[in-house]
Amino acid sequence: MQEPMTLEGYDLLLEEFKYLREVEKPRVTYEKQVAAAQGDRSENADYHAAKEQLRHIERRLFYLNSMIEKANVINPAHLDHSRVHFGATVKIENIATGENESYTICGVLEAEPENGLISVHSPLAKHLLGKVEEDQFFINLPNGKKEYEVLSISYTPVFELKKNIRTKKDFGFH
Repeated sequence: MQEPMTLEGYDLLLEEFKYLREVEKPRVTYEKQVAAAQGDRSENADYHAAKEQLRHIERRLFYLNSMIEKANVINPAHLDHSRVHFGATVKIENIATGENESYTICGVLEAEPENGLISVHSPLAKHLLGKVEEDQFFINLPNGKKEYEVLSISYTPVFELKKNIRTKKDFGFH
């Protein structure tokens, strides 16, 4: 199964993978070797901590590698802006309450649900894909069935909307 993502999301994915593989893993491996040289490993907290960090790094590298292999880089600017596609910011109205909500459909690693950036795999995104303005749809949510209407569709680059962009200091296991 392919994983849609923006070019910026893909670049960030590669950056984290490279950083973990080339900086963090060698650093922690060295710390483990230094701790192992101190003697008895059974009660060596530094050795066990480094060993555990290496396990976390290996798991994260495995996950990131699988995401890289499945990556489907999409430039939303090249899509039909009259319909909801990957990268669309969709303003919808809850028909029962009249309240408006806004969501941007993005990749799994780019999602920030608390900031309105929802994964393309989320139930709401799946209902929105392909819709045009004024389309109405129902969705079953944990607190009941709701009806919405698509008010507007726009395209703003996902990374202009993100509030939590990971950096190298976030990649490590300190």
